[in-house]
Amino acid sequence: MVSEPGRLVFYYGPMGAGKTTLALQTHFNQSQQGRVGLLLTQCDRSGLPLVTSRIGLVADAILVDDTTALHDLVDGFTSHRIDYVVCDEAQFLTRAQVDELALLVDKRAIDVFAYGLLTDFRTRLFDGSARLIEIADEAHRMQAVVLCWCGRPAFMNARIVDGEVVRSGDVVAVGDTIDGPVQYRALCRRHHRAGQSFPA
Repeated sequence: MVSEPGRLVFYYGPMGAGKTTLALQTHFNQSQQGRVGLLLTQCDRSGLPLVTSRIGLVADAILVDDTTALHDLVDGFTSHRIDYVVCDEAQFLTRAQVDELALLVDKRAIDVFAYGLLTDFRTRLFDGSARLIEIADEAHRMQAVVLCWCGRPAFMNARIVDGEVVRSGDVVAVGDTIDGPVQYRALCRRHHRAGQSFPA
């Protein structure tokens, strides 16, 4: 008897596109059908083992880092079969971790739904996102239109430190979109290139 194959699906978009909200909705919908799954995250904005969306949705999650063996994590749940994995902040996965997710899909027929940014604040592909684009069964750009302050579609993620757009520094720096010394904002290409995060 051949089991139904799993699938690896990647949803990507800029900040504010609704990726985390969709991840939480997917987790809810899958569990409502009696499926058993894991909700994973890296670097959630709360700093806790939670997935939190900007519109206020929250769910408990398993916090992973770049040393987490995802295959072993799933194997650790021996009391029941894992049917699906939802991974928020998938851009922070290593290439090897994405390969592990693909192996879970291919060998265990587990559905994997990954959500994340495509590019960093320098407009370069994140390693995890690049690998997902390379090997996912499906990759979908989020359809929610995020607008730059000028009204154009925004698909570039800008890091803003003390009010200035920066183009160098660590790829991963936890920040927020509202307050604090490090902020992130989605900009159109023109204003990202110009380093203009607000009207002059």
